[in-house]
Amino acid sequence: MMQTKRGILNTYFVAGLAALSAFATLAAEPGSARAEAPLAKGQAPGWYRLTLGDFEITALSDGTVAIPMEKLLTNTTQAKTDAALAKAYLKPPFDTSVNGFLVNTGTKLILIDAGAGGLFGPTLGKLVGALKASGYTPDQIDEVYITHMHGDHIGNLVTSGKITFPKAILRAGKADADFWLSQANMDKAPDAQKDFFKGAMASINPYVTAGKFKPIDAAGELVPGIKAIPAPGHTPGHTIYEISSKGQKLVVIGDIMHVAAVQFPDPTVTIQFDSDTKAASAARKKVFADAAKDGSFLAIAHVAFPGIGQIRAEGAGYHYYPVNYTNSAPAGK
Repeated sequence: MMQTKRGILNTYFVAGLAALSAFATLAAEPGSARAEAPLAKGQAPGWYRLTLGDFEITALSDGTVAIPMEKLLTNTTQAKTDAALAKAYLKPPFDTSVNGFLVNTGTKLILIDAGAGGLFGPTLGKLVGALKASGYTPDQIDEVYITHMHGDHIGNLVTSGKITFPKAILRAGKADADFWLSQANMDKAPDAQKDFFKGAMASINPYVTAGKFKPIDAAGELVPGIKAIPAPGHTPGHTIYEISSKGQKLVVIGDIMHVAAVQFPDPTVTIQFDSDTKAASAARKKVFADAAKDGSFLAIAHVAFPGIGQIRAEGAGYHYYPVNYTNSAPAGK
């Protein structure tokens, strides 16, 4: 009886091998029936969380957009720019990230920079979706701080003509408000710049009308743990925000810099968007020097998402170290 069972098992085993061989042969033949998965495309929801002392920082992606940054940089040469990009394995055109940063202090929920919304094309406008994916909703935001009033930092403030963050107080540098919300300034601006004014007016004025806009006219603490620091140059009222908790610090620097591969190694490089290139360069040098000295985190609008990292001095420039990814909220540095 045992021999009979073994014979039966051997028969099934041999038959199974033959079937597997036939299936493999069929799968290998061109045009044969097999499972094919189409390319899924897309990315995961764009948010990243970091713990800073008692505060929670959430980086939010508004998306990426291809801008010929390499052609917009100034105080350098095309050859130097090309060499710096090649060293970083970047080949133009490459996508530029647009990042915003959410700060939960435990008592206040504050959004710093609101992305481009619909002001810079169809690949952006993802910040509100990222906010929701991260576990928060627009109606929970207590305050919104803007580094400056270029369209890629204010576009999500309004959705279909209505205020996106209904209970939030909006804050930004007074010098930026005086400049970008002025009809007289728009009228005399070159045609290529008029859309900057239109975007600012469409995004900021609904908050002004609702009595929710409070300009920042001096350096100082806005809420416990968050300071506004004027850093003009990129725009007249460009403002950075220093966030501190339990000896740890993160500085949201807006458009202090645009192209990491170029401007970290050479902070003297400027960009055509700067309203005052000399002042912008000086602001960048100070921010970089301070961050390299004390090891504070930098949160950067246009560095590859999540746009948070630290720097060390290296020669005449700096080396950037992006935050390490983790599945749980890290304990800061």
